[in-house]
Amino acid sequence: MGTPGEGLGRCSHALIRGVPESLASGEDAGAGLPALDLAKAQREHGVLGGKLRQRLGLQLLELPPEESLPLGPLLGDTAVIQGDTALITRPWSPARRPEVDGVRKALQDLGLRIVEIGDENATLDGTDVLFTGREFFVGLSKWTNHRGAEIVADTFRDFAVSTVPVSGPSHLRGLCGMGGPRTVVAGSSEAAQKAVRAMAVLTDHPYASLTLPDDAAADCLFLHPGLPGVPPFLLHRGGGDLPNSQEALQKLSDVTLVPVSCSELEKAGAGLSSLCLVLSTRPHS
Repeated sequence: MGTPGEGLGRCSHALIRGVPESLASGEDAGAGLPALDLAKAQREHGVLGGKLRQRLGLQLLELPPEESLPLGPLLGDTAVIQGDTALITRPWSPARRPEVDGVRKALQDLGLRIVEIGDENATLDGTDVLFTGREFFVGLSKWTNHRGAEIVADTFRDFAVSTVPVSGPSHLRGLCGMGGPRTVVAGSSEAAQKAVRAMAVLTDHPYASLTLPDDAAADCLFLHPGLPGVPPFLLHRGGGDLPNSQEALQKLSDVTLVPVSCSELEKAGAGLSSLCLVLSTRPHS
């Protein structure tokens, strides 16, 4: 493994899963979802995939939609990936646990080392895990418990792992993210600011910080395809979704901003980081 920190954002592949019709069925899908515009949600998802492939130059792998998995497109909750290791999570909701099966198979096919959670007392959603390039922060939330965080630490022993209390209904990644290799971005809510203050106390590394008006704007993806002469990208919610945060995002001058929309998918609980898994190494074919 290389020097801690050099792998943040390094990527070659992205994994997404198609949007099933059951996502628009609300409570009929058994997930207690609000009604949404299926065609709009599918368009948003298609544009996201297109930008990952064409704008960022990643190899895009798309799993087919599964009607029995209405929240299947939120596959960012199903795995935590660093280097050549993928920790398959154990989502808090039992109804979501079958979502990991297709993701596991896809990551195995790419040659990643798969780690499973065998402890039935553990819960872990991938969007409660923030990797800074130097360390992991795991949000202790409605969705993720201490045992889940311990398994993250056991899996990625080359990195420090700290736990951060998350209040309210959000995942940690719904409150803060990485806007660059040394910059933490966070929303302006008390929950987001509390999480960032906790991270600052726990870390031994100096991070710059940027506060955004919208919590959801901090749910972004710092990505570096590693192409010569190409600066890193920040995939973020655009002005059509979160107009109040766009001016603040312009302060991130060391990245190329790539806006996308997921306002319709958000009605199903999707944040940007939940809609794709990015592989931070070049796995074996």
